[in-house]
Amino acid sequence: MTTTTEAPLGTGIGGLDRIAQVKLPVTDLARSVRWYRRFLDLRLWFEIIEDGVLRGAGLIDPQQRFNVALRDRSVCASQPDLEGFDVVAFLPADRTVLEDLTKRCDRLGIHHSEIQDGPEGSRLDVPDPDGTVLRFYHFTAPTSGFTGVEYRDGQLIGSYESPRLS
Repeated sequence: MTTTTEAPLGTGIGGLDRIAQVKLPVTDLARSVRWYRRFLDLRLWFEIIEDGVLRGAGLIDPQQRFNVALRDRSVCASQPDLEGFDVVAFLPADRTVLEDLTKRCDRLGIHHSEIQDGPEGSRLDVPDPDGTVLRFYHFTAPTSGFTGVEYRDGQLIGSYESPRLS
């Protein structure tokens, strides 16, 4: 009989310290590779060729903290379309990084939202060429507790302190 000891809920799983990659479906692999390299200053790390056709690529940041994998959407299961969805969020060191990102976007001609300030901090949204949103959060409130945030018709109407999920 094997016994395992599990950590109590809310203490995390030891040995996990970051997400290895985020993989996004794209309609034009070459265009998206250029865009991500240009915007986030990533380098091409690997490519995937299937049956003689280039179908995927991996990009990594210079300090090897994160990588973004891109996959030709035409060969993805169900051909997912993530337009308008913020599938990934980056954590900048401080709010000035958000300001620098807006300046970078402006300089490169990349569409972006305004920096939006809310009860937990600030965020910036930048859609990629397929409309998938890259979100950048700068938290100013502690993340150790709980906060619920409610929107109506796309507008923030308030926050709450007790979870609605059990």
